[in-house]
Amino acid sequence: MLKHRGFPSRLPGTDFQFTIRRANPKGVTPITRRERYRDRKAVDRRADEAFVAALWAAFGDEPFERGNLDAGRLSWVFGREVVAAEDPFDPTSYDALLVINESIARASFPGAFADDADFGEEDDDEEDDWA
Repeated sequence: MLKHRGFPSRLPGTDFQFTIRRANPKGVTPITRRERYRDRKAVDRRADEAFVAALWAAFGDEPFERGNLDAGRLSWVFGREVVAAEDPFDPTSYDALLVINESIARASFPGAFADDADFGEEDDDEEDDWA
């Protein structure tokens, strides 16, 4: 299982995880398309948007391997913003290739593509003022 180094592990300040630490010993959790209803909580929508932003920052419009990306979080955007990049697609493989459907992702989560998108990450460029 490929580990995506530098990819955020979760949405800061929440328990919404973006990656897993190790492969599931009972078998790979399949990626399935989950329905997103209009009455979802704002924090759930924010987690989806932050996840798409992290995917875009890490991979852009290039295909990427599923690796240690969380199947549950992927399932919320799979089939819409993230689609299979290979045919046949194996939803139970850590080696499966995915790609961002940029036009749908931009329409669904415009904030994920904004230059000033901030999802609570720490900014390493800021200097501490200890004066």
